[in-house]
Amino acid sequence: MQNANYAWLQHFLWHCAPTGTVGTVLANGSLSSQQNGEGDIRQAMVDRDVVECIVALPPQLFYGTQIPACLWFLTKNKRGVPNRVKTRPRQSETLFVDARGLGFLEQRTVRALGADDIAKIAGTYHAWRSTSDQTGVAYEDVLGFCRSVATEEIVANGYVLTPGRYVGSEETGDDGEPMDAKIARLGAEVRNGFAKRAQLQEKVLAAIDSLVVGNE
Repeated sequence: MQNANYAWLQHFLWHCAPTGTVGTVLANGSLSSQQNGEGDIRQAMVDRDVVECIVALPPQLFYGTQIPACLWFLTKNKRGVPNRVKTRPRQSETLFVDARGLGFLEQRTVRALGADDIAKIAGTYHAWRSTSDQTGVAYEDVLGFCRSVATEEIVANGYVLTPGRYVGSEETGDDGEPMDAKIARLGAEVRNGFAKRAQLQEKVLAAIDSLVVGNE
């Protein structure tokens, strides 16, 4: 069974204005699929430098499906058009945003993006494609969330466009405790937990035995 992911992408791009941008929602499979020539089409789109931004969305955003989804933004112009379109030159660059950690559970099985979440994603995109003079905010890569990636790196990754592959993992704080000391401490805590469990087990068994004796 075939899907129309790349037919839609090519259709949108065909109708895109020379200095315009188009966006669409697709399943995450579109970012790495090799079936039915999709890998070749994705490669051609990257080589033509029309893929501007990919956003990985949180799970459970849509009613009726649990399929993970993403946003594609395409453009025919990364050169920028001074005095017409306020964007900076960004040839051979693609912005990747991993927004899977954003949002909140609106219902038990449905997640929603809050206004702050939407503003964070949109603000990152606009800061990246514009200049700080235009937006008032300078774009910066954020480990685990967003990164501007050169086309050469995408080629080296087999033209896979999954954001998590490029943005990395969010940094975790260093508590300053040496690793050998931490292992020793955690091991002692585990052993202590086992000892307390054994003591509790003995107390429970003793209580049961006393009930049995009392009823004889």
